[in-house]
Amino acid sequence: MSFAHQFDTLLKEPTPLLRRFRQLLSPCSNQELEKMATQSQKLTRRHYGKTMRLFAPLYLSNECVNNCTYCGFSRDNPILRTTLTVEQVVTEAQHLYNLGFRNILLVAGEHPKFVSEGYLQECIDALKHQIPTIGIEVGPMEDDQYRELVEHGAEGLIVYQETYDLKTYEKLHTAGPKKNYYWRLDCPERAYQGGFRRIGIGALFGLANWQNEAISLATHLDYLLRHCWKASFTIAFPRMRPHAGNYQYSPDPHLSLSDRDLVQLIAAFRLCFPQVGIVLSTREPAHLRDALFPIGITHISAESKTNPGGYTGAGNSDLHLTIKGRRVELDATSSCENSTGQFEIDDDRPVELIAKNLQQQGFDPIWKDWDCAILTSS
Repeated sequence: MSFAHQFDTLLKEPTPLLRRFRQLLSPCSNQELEKMATQSQKLTRRHYGKTMRLFAPLYLSNECVNNCTYCGFSRDNPILRTTLTVEQVVTEAQHLYNLGFRNILLVAGEHPKFVSEGYLQECIDALKHQIPTIGIEVGPMEDDQYRELVEHGAEGLIVYQETYDLKTYEKLHTAGPKKNYYWRLDCPERAYQGGFRRIGIGALFGLANWQNEAISLATHLDYLLRHCWKASFTIAFPRMRPHAGNYQYSPDPHLSLSDRDLVQLIAAFRLCFPQVGIVLSTREPAHLRDALFPIGITHISAESKTNPGGYTGAGNSDLHLTIKGRRVELDATSSCENSTGQFEIDDDRPVELIAKNLQQQGFDPIWKDWDCAILTSS
């Protein structure tokens, strides 16, 4: 049986590890939190040394058939959209390569007309000879489709459940294939069956009670580590950021994840899952990212753009609006220059400065940690 079929039972009958995780999320004093953070830091150094892997997202398309009320790409948002050609994807990737990146995550909205069968494969084929680590973050697929992407050279897959709370999920996803909660929930297992070496999961914090989301995420991770043990896993805790849809989530402190809560959450995951990578994106402000790096973070994005063509302006010649999924051409007098991003980033520092700051903290920035030659017979 898949995780989706066992999820409710696993929540009701947690393993000893997950019982410990729940205890670590209990309210604690500042002194107790500092002790957790110190233990987390020591465990991270033991398993990862003082290394920090850097990656960058490359947005291919912001077209989408889903209505997700919290997402800037939501179908009904009248935003400026575009889909990059393969040549434009190469242009964007070359820019990132020149900055030093050798780990790129290809991101796209879910739209069968634009991000259609064969498009991702062409993008991967065009990049793989220069970019050794290519990951994807796109709409869920069947395991045979994932297998084909792996055969073309994709190595990692990122899929966030957004929220593990079923009622909240159904309320926020009003149209499109993403409405299928259970199909998305089993996506990491299908990716594993398809052959992905690295799989990242997470939840978007701010949509539902943060402790419950964390417990569900830990339950999912624990299951995957036991059933998909040949892959390596990362987890992430992205928090809601402003975007084109202007989704207004509740200020209820039980929903929002404060900075202090985030420290406790990182430490709890590290203490229970010492060998799992923890990702921190540019959603978070620079000062907070710098403070969190030593506690347990192992992977970071840097100098990110969340719109197609955001790095070089590629694709801006085909900008258009969409109104309820229908393409509307821009007026000839329009002064619009860039496609709309999925959300606003907070840490907009150049990657060169971030790498320098990491070195000043004693970290070794890792630009490349994989090469396909490793699997090539001599």
